[in-house]
Amino acid sequence: MTLIIEEIIVKIVSLFSGCGGLDLGFIEAGFKIVFANDNDKNVIETYEKNHNMKLDTRSITDIASDEIPQAIGVIGGPPCQSWSIAGNLKGINDNRGKLFYEYARVLRDKKPLFFVAENVPGILYKNNIEEFNKLIELLESLSYKITYQLVDSRDYGVPQSRSRVIIIGFKKSLDHKFVFPRSTHSNNQQKLFSTNKWLTLKDAISDLPEAKPGLNKTHANDELDIPNHEYMLGSFSSHYMSRNRRRNWNEQSFTIQAGGRHAPLHPDSSEMIKVAEDLFEFKDNNLKYRRLSVRECARLQTFPDDFIFYYKNLVNGYKMVGNAVPVKLAAILAKQIMKDLLKLEISENNKK
Repeated sequence: MTLIIEEIIVKIVSLFSGCGGLDLGFIEAGFKIVFANDNDKNVIETYEKNHNMKLDTRSITDIASDEIPQAIGVIGGPPCQSWSIAGNLKGINDNRGKLFYEYARVLRDKKPLFFVAENVPGILYKNNIEEFNKLIELLESLSYKITYQLVDSRDYGVPQSRSRVIIIGFKKSLDHKFVFPRSTHSNNQQKLFSTNKWLTLKDAISDLPEAKPGLNKTHANDELDIPNHEYMLGSFSSHYMSRNRRRNWNEQSFTIQAGGRHAPLHPDSSEMIKVAEDLFEFKDNNLKYRRLSVRECARLQTFPDDFIFYYKNLVNGYKMVGNAVPVKLAAILAKQIMKDLLKLEISENNKK
């Protein structure tokens, strides 16, 4: 019995949702979020107001599988800090790393036809690769055909240097293995299949007027013409000054991180020059320099301007934006998954 019915095929569950960048991309592709979960209290207002639905704010460890509605797919990125350099590459030895197994538990119990998980490149590093391979083996044991790839977001129209590991699984009963879509952008105009050059900082943020500073360095500014177009003040740490933080207008931004203190510099800022090992200085201290605003970071994560971030402290604004999956990348992956599903014979037996 064929189950290719619109209201069934589009329903998906979102775990570790954050502010919902991944969700927004899937919604753009025609999917419907029927359950979303994140226990970070600072994302609740942003998620609920932008997605017009309630967020389950319990820890995933406290949510029984039978409390999660049945859906065609499960999407989400278990916390990535444990696998990153910033998190000291603790991987599965960190409690946050163990949350990947909670994600697998939901897949085991709900048996969706597909899933999408996202994580940082560090999950593939030498001291994590053994555990990563175990995770892949676990996912395969749950009757999924797995595809994973280290994706350069610039190749999909995201104007920043941002590499992430994307893991996608389809139920083995569907006899289908996901193939990542061809890149839409390239640094080489002659590259086969890519029709556009990588987008730049100029493409993304040059039309924005001058941003305003946060109040008392990190507090939200109530007098903004453009929502979230405010930047964090404060000194630059020795870690910040250990490397170049500024890209030119005709380049892609550095990775937007989940923290305001390490937000890249605006391209109009003074150049940074290397003066010693792990030490940079501003070339001209008389020139103005500042971090990117929250809205500028959101643009670089390809959020639309009508997606508003709610916070009282700019730290939480930068964190929400930096933790998100770029919306444009999410949408390209989601559209390919939707195409694949519509081509498949999805029957009741696929649930087994």
